[in-house]
Amino acid sequence: MAGRISRRFECAADLAMEKTIESRTARLGIRELDLEESFARSSGPGGQNVNKVATAVTLRHRPSGISVTVQDSRSQAQNRKLARERLLDAIERAREQRRAVEVAHHEKERRRKSPRPRALKRKILESKRKRAELKRQRAKIDNH
Repeated sequence: MAGRISRRFECAADLAMEKTIESRTARLGIRELDLEESFARSSGPGGQNVNKVATAVTLRHRPSGISVTVQDSRSQAQNRKLARERLLDAIERAREQRRAVEVAHHEKERRRKSPRPRALKRKILESKRKRAELKRQRAKIDNH
C-alpha cells in the first residue's frame, strides 16, 4: 500500500509540475509552435539504455534563439519536462535582463535631462568665474 501512495503522490507532483509549466508558458506567451525539440543519444551513466535510446533532449525557442540541452535522466520524458522548465527559466532571465537594461537606460536619460540643483549650479558658476579671472590676469601682462 505504501508503494501505491507514493506512486499517487508522484503522479500528483508530476501533474502539478505540468500545470505550472503550462501556466508559465501561457504567462510568457510562448506557443508550442515556437518550440523546436530534437533528441540525441545521451552520454554518461545509464548503461545500455543511454547508449541505445535517444534520451538527451534539446529544446529551442525559435523567436529568441534560446536553446537548452538536458540529459540528466535516463528517461526521455523526464528530460523533456526538465528541458521545458529550464527553457522557461532562461527566457524569463533574458526578459528580466532586457527589462533591467531598459529601466537603466530610462533612468540615465531622466538624470541627464533633469535640471541641476541650485547649489551645484552656483558652485559651477563660481569656479568658472575664478578660472576666467585667472585667464584675464594672464592676458594683462604688457611688454612696453
